[in-house]
Amino acid sequence: MSQDTNETMVREGFWPKLTRNAARLPFADELLAAWYCATDAATPLKVKATLFGALAYFIMPFDVVPDVILALGFTDDMAILMGAIGLVRSHITQAHRDRAKAALDEIRTPPVAAG
Repeated sequence: MSQDTNETMVREGFWPKLTRNAARLPFADELLAAWYCATDAATPLKVKATLFGALAYFIMPFDVVPDVILALGFTDDMAILMGAIGLVRSHITQAHRDRAKAALDEIRTPPVAAG
């Protein structure tokens, strides 16, 4: 797929899939840091392409190990993401990681019931 196709797919599908699966993803912090780096205007185009490719694999409904398989479903997604992050690690800043942590805390915090 082209970088534009990957980016469009990721921008449309990333947050819904993440919020549905955040509790089951031990690599959600890395996933979100990659998202914030990929969507940062200051990130070089080659880095964005690498990260959007890995993020596109995460949101694709069909991949090597189907996501519905308990304990194994996201292992291929994690491997692809960690490989991509390994290539571009120097571009993922502390600001990206801080935004990722804040977003993950918000996603994982249950809403308070009105009484």
